[in-house]
Amino acid sequence: MNDLTHIDANGNAIMVDVSDKDSTDRTATAKGSVFMEPATLKLISDKGVKKGDVLSIAQLAGIMGAKRTPDLIPLCHPLSLTSVKVELTCDAPRNAVDITATCKLTGQTGVEMEALTAVSIAALTVYDMCKAVDRAMRISDIQLIHKAGGKSGEYIRNPGEE
Repeated sequence: MNDLTHIDANGNAIMVDVSDKDSTDRTATAKGSVFMEPATLKLISDKGVKKGDVLSIAQLAGIMGAKRTPDLIPLCHPLSLTSVKVELTCDAPRNAVDITATCKLTGQTGVEMEALTAVSIAALTVYDMCKAVDRAMRISDIQLIHKAGGKSGEYIRNPGEE
């Protein structure tokens, strides 16, 4: 296992120095789900939630979350994202809203945290918008499923790891 990169030899928190790294094209995709009662999912699908169109608002929140990642995660580098895509879909058989986010840039560090943050913020937004009708919703399975670029190369989560 590799050493932790955000801790120095004295145990102090540090931001990783990426100044000597080459700029490369980098992408990361994360996913997660919000599980709920069937009636809640129907309200979302029918755009019947009083606060508005849950999927559209959560999509926008996820994009905004990716852009604000260094404000939320203390040691993340501020990045010039070139693309953030957040997709939300309703899966009736599972009573879930599934969320996928992909972030891209050309830079010296990866965008995994931005993709994970986008999914997290979108999921929290779904919860916030629907909590008046379903407090038992469950946010689950937020995970990195793909990353490419940089020194460590490509990572693809095996289907059995999900």
